[in-house]
Amino acid sequence: MATSEQHPWGRVDETGTVYVREGDGERTVGQYPDGTPEEAIAYFERKYTDLAGQVSLLEQRARRGAPAGDVAKSVANLRSAVEGANAVGDLASLLTRLDALGGTVEELTEQQSAEAKAAVEAAIAERTAIVTEAESLAAQDPERTQWKQTTSALDELFARWQAHQHDGPRLPKNDANELWKRFRAARSTIEHNRKAFFAELDNQHRDVRSRKNALIEQAERLIPQGADGVPEYRRLLDQWKLAGRAGKKNDDALWARFKAAGDAIYSAKAEVDARDNVEYEANLQAKLALLDEAEPLLKETNRDTARTALLSIQERWDAIGRVPREQVRPIEDRLRKVETAVRRLDEEHWERNNPEKKARSEGLASQLNAAIAKLEEELAEANAGGDAAKVKAAQEALDARKIWLDALG
Repeated sequence: MATSEQHPWGRVDETGTVYVREGDGERTVGQYPDGTPEEAIAYFERKYTDLAGQVSLLEQRARRGAPAGDVAKSVANLRSAVEGANAVGDLASLLTRLDALGGTVEELTEQQSAEAKAAVEAAIAERTAIVTEAESLAAQDPERTQWKQTTSALDELFARWQAHQHDGPRLPKNDANELWKRFRAARSTIEHNRKAFFAELDNQHRDVRSRKNALIEQAERLIPQGADGVPEYRRLLDQWKLAGRAGKKNDDALWARFKAAGDAIYSAKAEVDARDNVEYEANLQAKLALLDEAEPLLKETNRDTARTALLSIQERWDAIGRVPREQVRPIEDRLRKVETAVRRLDEEHWERNNPEKKARSEGLASQLNAAIAKLEEELAEANAGGDAAKVKAAQEALDARKIWLDALG
């Protein structure tokens, strides 16, 4: 084997012993007796390449912000591996690079410490926001709280709390305990208020159910009375409307029973109404005939004739009796219209023959006649004198008085 230099960082002697150069000297790294010097150098050079690759990988991890503690541990392990390594290469440069990584670890430690502090502060702020929302829910008036939405919101907040606790940075123990204490207190308050609210609501529903059951029993006792039970059932219905709510499920069932009783009562009433309508149909026809007799009075101008005819119609109308319910309003309205027309004839007659008004009218007529006579004399004198202005004034005054007199007549 050749003993000349075969590699800038190592050599192989005649016995196959391989040396690595370090500083001004060299040291033995191993033997490779069954190969060529090139193969021996290449074998130990690969060991160096592997170490260099580990250093490069660690440098990349440090640049990407790997945890400073992990980097420091890896630096120590690699330094131990490089120092006295059985490899051929620039081992000193690897140690220099590892020394540089030691400085990087210090920088990483400071940077990551600051980042960790900022992350903890942000986590405290985020978890505090969750607590504040929970406390806001706990501060709601229980009587006005929408419990379904509030419970859902609280569950969501608790899920956020758990996710933050699992995925976020670890909080200082005092801060974590204080925030959890507040969150747990808010959740307990909400749960207490919810249970109290629904307990009270259950009491109210129980009272309403009791009242409505009593109303149902009263309504069912009315069924044998048939149509005669309608007024009392209507009174019970008014009480039902004021009774309050018993919960949707209970209300629907209770109303079904109460309505069934009402349907039975009204069904009996409908049967009575149907029988009555058959009986009252003849009365309707008789009253329609009277309306045919009465409605021509709408055009009658003789007060006495109209009054006499209407009085006869009214007496016969009352004697006929009841008509089907749905026809009461239409025929009554038609008769009222005739009665109004006849009453108007009476009012007009009274207006014309009111003694006080008549006396005032006769007194005014007398005054107007006297004024007209005097104005006629003045007009004659004005014509005789040829005074056109006086003639015009006297004529206008005379015409006005005559118009007033005509109005009184």
